Amino acid sequence: MPTRITGEEEATDPSEPLGALSEFYRAFNSSDLSLMAQNWEVSGDISMDNPLGVIRRGWNEIDAVYRRIFAGPARVNVTFRDYTIHAFGDTFLAVGREHGTLVKNDLRLQLEIRTSRWFHLVDGRWRQFHHHGSIDDPDLLARYQTAVR
Repeated sequence: MPTRITGEEEATDPSEPLGALSEFYRAFNSSDLSLMAQNWEVSGDISMDNPLGVIRRGWNEIDAVYRRIFAGPARVNVTFRDYTIHAFGDTFLAVGREHGTLVKNDLRLQLEIRTSRWFHLVDGRWRQFHHHGSIDDPDLLARYQTAVR
């Protein structure tokens, strides 16, 4: 198993957990909304609780978050590290840390985000249905929230 997932892995297959994770990070780091939609389960039952502090439910709300981030002036790039994958039949949970950077004008933040992503097997491919991310450092969290809002 690789020590980190960047989204730049060559052979990725979304029918495999590592492929689904790589697909997510490729979509996020390249601001690819179409690929992001392929990675998520597009339904009203999914959820996301990210460092911006609001729980989003359903694909329409989650899609709006990614659209805002991708269109905004801040550029965020992260890799998934220190992770474990826990498989439970037709679901798997990935737990780890995202390390990366946020750049906006002259501001540069080094990010460390506790992250979990939960996937469900749908039609032979893994689709994400829950994400939770949190930043431990209150100062970094405040600076991150200000930069991406």
